[in-house]
Amino acid sequence: MDTLVRIGCAAGFAGDRADASLPIIAELARHGGPRFLMFETLAERTLALCQLEKRHDSTRGYSPALARMLPVALGPALSAGIRIVGNFGGANPAGAARRIAEWAQAAGFPAARIAVVEGDDLTASIAREELAARETGGALLAGPGEIVAANVYLGAEGIARALDAGADIVVTGRVADPSLALGPLVHAHGWAWNDWARLADGTLAGHLLECGAQVTGGYFADPDVKDVPGFDEVGYPIVEIAASGAMVVTKPAGTGGLVDRRTVTEQILYEVHDPAAYVTPDVVLDVTGVGLAADGPDRVRVAGAAGKPRPATLKATVFLESGLLGEAEISYAGPNARARARLAGETVAERLRKRAPELALRIDLIGVDSVFGNLAAAAEADPPEVRLRVAAQDRDRARVELMLNEVEALYCAGPAGGAGVRRHLTPRLASASCLIERERVAPRVWFVGDAP
Repeated sequence: MDTLVRIGCAAGFAGDRADASLPIIAELARHGGPRFLMFETLAERTLALCQLEKRHDSTRGYSPALARMLPVALGPALSAGIRIVGNFGGANPAGAARRIAEWAQAAGFPAARIAVVEGDDLTASIAREELAARETGGALLAGPGEIVAANVYLGAEGIARALDAGADIVVTGRVADPSLALGPLVHAHGWAWNDWARLADGTLAGHLLECGAQVTGGYFADPDVKDVPGFDEVGYPIVEIAASGAMVVTKPAGTGGLVDRRTVTEQILYEVHDPAAYVTPDVVLDVTGVGLAADGPDRVRVAGAAGKPRPATLKATVFLESGLLGEAEISYAGPNARARARLAGETVAERLRKRAPELALRIDLIGVDSVFGNLAAAAEADPPEVRLRVAAQDRDRARVELMLNEVEALYCAGPAGGAGVRRHLTPRLASASCLIERERVAPRVWFVGDAP
């Protein structure tokens, strides 16, 4: 009999819902066989912010999602024999794993085996000049700015090794999102690392899971166009996949949301630049031959993925300090609001042209042209209220603060009726992509309680 592996995804990013795991755990607990709970919490910027946090406190630097999501899921999952895989390690997988060990003990599981997968952090191991020589699509690394983070996308190998060694929980830093599911599948089904067809199936499964509720109706809903029932309690996805690679996408019984050919199609194409060559560390996935078929309510069968040999290089993302972003807003309401807001923006721009000519401004009327800019069609009716936003990014803090002050001065020195000023100053990061030779990167696997 072709054993099914079931993998549920309880998070598609660090800000996802903290309680999404509970219906998945309840559904997985109803079944036998290998079952895994996956958390994808590590966007590119999230990892860079984790690196900055680790600079200030060496015990931290893991995903901000960890404390919200893991204590809720830990006891129920371990009680049901469901193994957990997540990239919530951020810049400090070891610190995250030790924190999880404390929660596991408090939940009554002091013997839980917690594995750490490291090797993605290149910040201290590859010189800036080498990274710059491998940069793709630009020359950011040849310019100013201190490197904050340099992390390579690992594949599924370290995760599979950790599970082979008996891990109940696997904590990673940067890995490719689909690898969070492929690692458990290689472990459970015993797929070979050069079986490109099966690796493609597993990578497609991971891609369907990685964004959480996006495949079950989230980021899909559009009232009266694409209606989603029970949207306030949307269920997060589960993929059932056999050793043959045959898979079904579904969600927990009794939850809201929707799984159909449309939701699955949208997620398959999400963030895929070339459908014939979706490059991951484990395999190059080709989805051009994928077919979908209904398999009952909220169940879609997926087949037809193809795989090509994995690339010789791995992608790394490098973040650099990039000055400060200043943002200031003020509202104008009532008759002629748009004209008064425009005059306010023009006033700030003219004053800064004289006092800080190097400063590049962005000026938006929120609700009028903040999304489409100069392409926005002129509204036929004057809006009843408009919020002016002025923003600038610069390495000179004084220039950015001057802009913030000019917007605040509009209270009395600007057009009539200005109110509700808010101002923010945020450190900015710039990112570059590099290609690193595979042989220069190796995942390291160790367990809490052992020497790393």
